[in-house]
Amino acid sequence: MKYLFSLLSIFIVQVVMTQPTVGLINYEPENLEGYVLFSPMRSTDTWLIDKCGEIVHQWSTSNFRPGLSTYLLGDGSLLRTGQTNNPNFNAGGSGGMIEQFDWEGNLTWSYQLSDSDQCQHHDIAPLPNGNILVIVWDRYSRAEAIANGKDSTYSQPDLWSEKIIELQPVGTEDAIIVWEWKLWDHLIQSYDATKPGYGTIEDHPERVNLNYTAGNQNSADWIHFNSIDYNPDLDQILVSSHSFSEIWILDHSTTTEEAVSNSGGNSGHGGDLLYRWGNPQAYQRGTPATKVFYGQHHATWIPPGFPKAGKILAFNNGLNRPGTYSSIDIIDPPKNPDNTYPIDNTSPYLPTDLFWTYTADPTEDFYSNNISGVYPLQNGSFMITSGPQGTFFEIDSSKQTVWTYINPVNNMGMTSQGNTPTNNLVFRCNFYPVDYSGFNGKLLEPMGEIELNPIVPSICDLVPISTEEGNPGDIITLYPNPVSSDLHIDYHTSTDKPSDIRIADLLGRTIMTTTLLSSGKIILDVSTLQNGMYLVMIDHEETSTCHQIIVHHGW
Repeated sequence: MKYLFSLLSIFIVQVVMTQPTVGLINYEPENLEGYVLFSPMRSTDTWLIDKCGEIVHQWSTSNFRPGLSTYLLGDGSLLRTGQTNNPNFNAGGSGGMIEQFDWEGNLTWSYQLSDSDQCQHHDIAPLPNGNILVIVWDRYSRAEAIANGKDSTYSQPDLWSEKIIELQPVGTEDAIIVWEWKLWDHLIQSYDATKPGYGTIEDHPERVNLNYTAGNQNSADWIHFNSIDYNPDLDQILVSSHSFSEIWILDHSTTTEEAVSNSGGNSGHGGDLLYRWGNPQAYQRGTPATKVFYGQHHATWIPPGFPKAGKILAFNNGLNRPGTYSSIDIIDPPKNPDNTYPIDNTSPYLPTDLFWTYTADPTEDFYSNNISGVYPLQNGSFMITSGPQGTFFEIDSSKQTVWTYINPVNNMGMTSQGNTPTNNLVFRCNFYPVDYSGFNGKLLEPMGEIELNPIVPSICDLVPISTEEGNPGDIITLYPNPVSSDLHIDYHTSTDKPSDIRIADLLGRTIMTTTLLSSGKIILDVSTLQNGMYLVMIDHEETSTCHQIIVHHGW
């Protein structure tokens, strides 16, 4: 056993001389193979990488930093938002430009939505018919807001409402607006009985309280949509409101004229909200105890054919939540036969509880106060973006981390391996499986890592690491991974002989040892170890296995 371990140590010394700080941090064989697309917020470039952290494609032809989302379309073209630095809309998420590039990087279409009265921001949603749903800030003056029942103590010169438009691209730099929904058409207020929309807030959950604010009453960015998704089976739109800590569902089957009203469309409710969830205080049917979402981002329907299909997935940032942590939450909204959502005269929309949730262990190890997102994967895993830290990680269906990558790009360029990146924010990454149609006929050859001075060979080349196969029937489970304090090792073996357990760094140096008597569980305190990758060696009789763990004391 000592000889086998020494050989492994020598091999690692030859190929790995440092703990990874950027790029690929963790690669477990259980991760789902595919490709990850991302546009760093401080760069004009967009990268497509494989799960080994190597570039397989790059777009470097935009003049704009993202504003904020990016998508790979089914034909292999890149749909990308851009930041125009509109001085009239200077809040986080501001965009204003939409661009489409072919695989070779040629600009094939662009359209600007950025002037004194409107500005695209945060997210867009490509539709099956080639059109694009766009989130747009919709500006009203203070006088217009007060004339519609806004509290007269509001002191900002303007108020930003929201609208959603559907664009049909035309030519190379034009578009037709084929559908539009405006929040301003679906307000209610209880402040001034002489103004439009006056009513009892709790009696109208389908409308939005003009005077609800969760924090600053004088914030012009009053709603702050930060994601949009489309369900083609329901012909419905899902949006996330950061300021309200709610998700809303709208009927897309309406005409633009019906979207102004409260009738028409498949639902018969026009442009009124069909559903809302996360913070029933926003329509006066809840208390602080019933609030579940806290400044959430990226709400999506889980697609057909995926585990938990049809349910709604959201990145719950946890901003101002009791306890400093983020979570990945799934809800299962009940539906009527006509695909509307039931609600009685006094209670909030159902469900009362989450269907599923993920938090780190301990919870404070996973906290992203803004941006960020999550995508479901076909095998029941989830690809998560911890945006402020520029960290992407995949958890499997057992909530174990099986892949981690840290964006090495910031406003100064590429970070060198061994250095800790700063200002490397990513709004969110996207995952595409190996059989995605956009890759048909495309060359996806690894071209090296993005970071400078990468580890050669990479972590990916060292996994799985094993000096010998274990005994048939042996089951070894290590969790959580990444770990910050207590590492749990469950070992079920077909024999009753003890096993030696050693933790070593990537230079092969033994850091701690212990013995596990037969099958059972042991907990090792790794809180004193520095952040990085380590090897857990389990020697049993004439066999030895090696597993990698990531020690990380908070993202």
